[in-house]
Amino acid sequence: MDSTFKVHGHWNGLKTTLLFGLMWAVIMVIWWLTGASSGTLGVYVVIGLAMTFGSYWFSDRVAIASMGAQQVSEAEAPELYRIVRELSGRAGKPMPRIYIAPTTSPNAFATGRNERHAAVCCTQGILRILNEREVRGVLGHELMHVYNHDILTSAVASAMATVITYLGYSLMYFGGGARDDDRNGASGISGLLGVLISSVLAPIGASLIQLAISRTREYDADEDGSRLTGDPEALASALNKIEHGAAADPLPQTAGTQSAAAMMIQNPFRSEGFSRLFSTHPPTSERIARLMQMARQMDAVEGSSTAPRSR
Repeated sequence: MDSTFKVHGHWNGLKTTLLFGLMWAVIMVIWWLTGASSGTLGVYVVIGLAMTFGSYWFSDRVAIASMGAQQVSEAEAPELYRIVRELSGRAGKPMPRIYIAPTTSPNAFATGRNERHAAVCCTQGILRILNEREVRGVLGHELMHVYNHDILTSAVASAMATVITYLGYSLMYFGGGARDDDRNGASGISGLLGVLISSVLAPIGASLIQLAISRTREYDADEDGSRLTGDPEALASALNKIEHGAAADPLPQTAGTQSAAAMMIQNPFRSEGFSRLFSTHPPTSERIARLMQMARQMDAVEGSSTAPRSR
């Protein structure tokens, strides 16, 4: 396997910029449709900036604490240290802190605002059901979330979606603000319609944007993580085991676990029927199919490079 690896990031900087622009555009449209006062808009702008910064800066502490995870030493988890040291070294990045969460539900996640403040966490359940090769595939996926700066992307998405939702609800219950007084007749009806549209559709739209970003992140991390490990089949096998394990032993839904769920490699909750449409993770079957296709392509390239040349 080639010892060099280049983190290309799938244009995540551009994605983050577009996300900022799209989310703020939605807020401005709400403000324009409803005629809310500039003071109302200003309050939510400040809230949005504060939540984005807080979610990003303290993401590692919040996620780790929500899972009750404990940092482990190399003596306590030599296999994890060996795998993470190998993969982070291959990527040319600092080694993150390693945690284990005391839950039997199989899952894993990575968090941290950058490579030097990163942490990877495995549950006791995932270490119980996966073999070493599969654990390596999972850790490759999680490390790429950090190296691709996905934590910033998800922090922005989550914070802005929350702002839009709260803004929509506040307009529904409290109206559009000072500018409403200047409206009458058809104009007033238009303002009321704007409030109703904003309060109902804006939160849904914000959630869908957030879900789209989250699912894209998972596909990207699957691909990049498999290139880092050189073993897409290992990750595919791990995802299959984790899906069945999480379905049989789902994570309890609390405020803490719900905040960390989007970071995890697999949806930790039992999701059935309509709720699957609003999952933060793409269907496992699609992820596995992509990984197996990637494995076939890698085998074909490797086979052609080792085949004897024809004279």
